[in-house]
Amino acid sequence: MIISSLFCMCLLLLLFKFLHRFWWTPIRIQYQLREQGIEGPSYGFIYGNAKEILKLRNEALSKPLGLSDDIFPRVLPHAYTWMNKYGENFVCWRGDQPQLSITEPELIKEVLYNRDKEYRNVPPSPYSLKLMGNGLVTSEGERWAKHRKLLNHAFQGECLKRMIPDMIVSVELMLQAWKHHQGKEIEVSEEFRLLTSDIISRTAFGNNYLEGKTIFDMMVKYSDIIKRNMFKVRFPGISKIWKTSDDIEMDKLLGVMHDSVVEIIKRREEKVKPGDIGSFGNDFLGLLLRAYYDVDENKRILVQDLIDECKTFYISGQATTSSLLSWTVLLLAIHTDWQDKARAEVIELFGHRNPNTNDLSKLNTMTMIINETLRLYPPAIGILRNCESEVKLGKFTLPANLQLFIPSMAVHRDPGIWGDDAHLFKPERFSEGVAIATNNNVTSYFPFGIGPRTCIGFNFAISGAKIALTMILQRYRFVLSPAYVHSPVLNSLLVPQHGIQVILHPL
Repeated sequence: MIISSLFCMCLLLLLFKFLHRFWWTPIRIQYQLREQGIEGPSYGFIYGNAKEILKLRNEALSKPLGLSDDIFPRVLPHAYTWMNKYGENFVCWRGDQPQLSITEPELIKEVLYNRDKEYRNVPPSPYSLKLMGNGLVTSEGERWAKHRKLLNHAFQGECLKRMIPDMIVSVELMLQAWKHHQGKEIEVSEEFRLLTSDIISRTAFGNNYLEGKTIFDMMVKYSDIIKRNMFKVRFPGISKIWKTSDDIEMDKLLGVMHDSVVEIIKRREEKVKPGDIGSFGNDFLGLLLRAYYDVDENKRILVQDLIDECKTFYISGQATTSSLLSWTVLLLAIHTDWQDKARAEVIELFGHRNPNTNDLSKLNTMTMIINETLRLYPPAIGILRNCESEVKLGKFTLPANLQLFIPSMAVHRDPGIWGDDAHLFKPERFSEGVAIATNNNVTSYFPFGIGPRTCIGFNFAISGAKIALTMILQRYRFVLSPAYVHSPVLNSLLVPQHGIQVILHPL
């Protein structure tokens, strides 16, 4: 009798906790926000709005998209639909997790500059967290500050300049292979994936793409699994009890990636004389290894930190630059007048010589084109932050454990800032720089984020893109292939669903 009573009490307690989490708390938060004028689709028990989001996404992907059409309704159909229905600030539900989308500049500024440290980075999905570990992108607090200070040196000043020759070597190898495609169609997004993989391997780890190929191949397979599971709602902790076939496959891929990174680290260690940590090199891996062996415990990092930061840069560095190059080439293939302007500038500055570090900053037309590409096709289409406790944001009082979503794709298309033609490619917007283009409103344009968590590698990405584009324009004129189907999709970052096909015409 006593055992059965205890069993019933345990069941009632579990039921209470379940209903409190998946019914009472969401209903309370929804009421609290509506009282302040924040509307949105109603919470659905357990699943939130996941089914509605997936339905809107499938409907958007089923419709053809023209080259001059706005991609916002296709890439983020739920945000586009609910912004138009509920206003510039609305709340939706990812399972039982409330997510408030904000596009007001003053609110965005307050969140991203985070002067009172009330808004923390949102951990990625369990799948992404497994992949990246506790690296710079996912860490917080003192750990993040320590790693940020350490790694900042790898992407600034002289360190960045030392990377330029290796970037040029990588582009030369790609263009050597392109000779077989002259006058023919070539799919450039895959070419740029391989190029940026090689650039990262050479500049950050002192080897070439073939040595890091296993890591990149595993990353592609892992990303495909993340894409399949992006809109699935799973109960917390369920993967510890029961693993799906995707969970098992991902664990295998992670094991291979881990072993490959460790092997790269060991090869660098073997080249260094015992006790001579200064000879690890000044590249990304060298800085990490010097920190790992640092005699000062306060500066030292752990071996898992070393591995996680290597994986983070392999993943984020490769994908961001590849995305930027792919969309820039697409836009130049469509707008050949701007392609001609960029080529004329390149020839005037460099002739047919390889670009040099000092003159990259003089590529004004190319900078305008890159800025406009990042406005229309930002690699990361939004920024997530989390309120860990109740906070005051503008006129709103927000409850604890509320996520904030700042959709850069929406802000970059605000007609109040960019005009009624905000969805069109017009690089002349940036002819006098970003500040003039945005009327000195820094929260109107943030392809790499703003505030303390601005992407640490944005200079690396921009430099790599400028070098690759310069060397391509010196050799080829390219036009869009009739086979190209315009279909940008969200797959962690913004990517072309069917690739980008262009036809190369040698100069």
